[in-house]
Amino acid sequence: MSVGMAAPRAPYACDPDRSRGRLFAEPPSRTRSPFRRDCDRVIHSNAFRRLKHKTQVFVFHEGDHYRTRLTHSLEVAQIARALARQLGLDEDLTEALALAHDLGHPPFGHAGERALDACLKAHGGFDHNAQSLRVVTALEHRYPSFDGLNLTWEMLEGIVKHNGPLTARDGTAIGRYVERGVPVGISDFVQAFDLELSTFASLEAQAAAIADDIAYDAHDIDDGLRAGLFAVDDLKVMPAAERMIAAIDGNYPGLDGDRRGAEFVRELISYLIGAVAAETRRQLSLVRPQSVEEVRNAGQQLMLFPPDVAETEAGIKAFLKAHMYRHERVMSIMKDAEQIIFDLFARYERSPADMPDEWREGTEQTAGAARARRIGNFIAGMTDRFALMEHQRLFDSTPDLR
Repeated sequence: MSVGMAAPRAPYACDPDRSRGRLFAEPPSRTRSPFRRDCDRVIHSNAFRRLKHKTQVFVFHEGDHYRTRLTHSLEVAQIARALARQLGLDEDLTEALALAHDLGHPPFGHAGERALDACLKAHGGFDHNAQSLRVVTALEHRYPSFDGLNLTWEMLEGIVKHNGPLTARDGTAIGRYVERGVPVGISDFVQAFDLELSTFASLEAQAAAIADDIAYDAHDIDDGLRAGLFAVDDLKVMPAAERMIAAIDGNYPGLDGDRRGAEFVRELISYLIGAVAAETRRQLSLVRPQSVEEVRNAGQQLMLFPPDVAETEAGIKAFLKAHMYRHERVMSIMKDAEQIIFDLFARYERSPADMPDEWREGTEQTAGAARARRIGNFIAGMTDRFALMEHQRLFDSTPDLR
């Protein structure tokens, strides 16, 4: 098979003709598969459009060339489709899951998520995967017969389980959910539409998840270089990066800094995609799944970095944490961003009348968890820009976030 040519559909891939269907029955499309239809619904959703003004690391007004949640999602989709194409997976489902994976993120990146989690601590906290599920099953209001987007079972499974099972076979929460339990937004929904929380997700979902890691590593290096938080040569503390940079300098002596950084990012993406594809083929050769059900019950993730590359990838994340995420400039802005979320949540909880009509309706008559969750849903859907505007409207002083 030539490079770039799609592999034939593998027996372990999700087959749109065998989808488990939608919560609300709909007639099939005459022109699109169920998974292509899912992807189109995500692209046309309000939540997806709002991602263009949601922070990845840098707040929107810091520069036009930094990633946002929207551009990040597009890059994840490109990487995920590259993996799907090589491994014979359903590309439409893979793309749809990649595009939908961040729909539940609040404004101001991880700072906004931390703040909203603290605000909702007494009511189960905030989980962006649960919020993504809530967006596509309840909060989007675009169809006459149902709330949400009425996505296929395979899409919803992938949104919830792309990082692995949430429970053991007996229903006990595992992994990151041991302490708090399965988030309410997920545990409630699966009573109506069982997403089988104790099994692994499809390889399409696993592709979207690992593509998220690859995209983060690559574009955060790109953005960090652009912002001047570190230089290309600073990356040489990582052996794999040092080898790549040496090869670039050998092939392109005297290359200017911008092109040198861009070439490194390009080489890194290719290196990580190739490593994942090779390791996944190795895992598949050991497990030999003959259906997507065998993938779900394999007892492990099958799409992985090989051990040496996993070590390299962990080193990249550690480098970025030290030189970017914990950089004094970034930390200062994110601290102010967290305070904006705290202020807005407290204000709406105290005075629901300050929210727009469609969100205020019913909130004034509720209290406790119901009110807090509704306020959390409202804030989670905000863009950075709207959150700043709301804060300016309701408070005498608003941080500049610069």
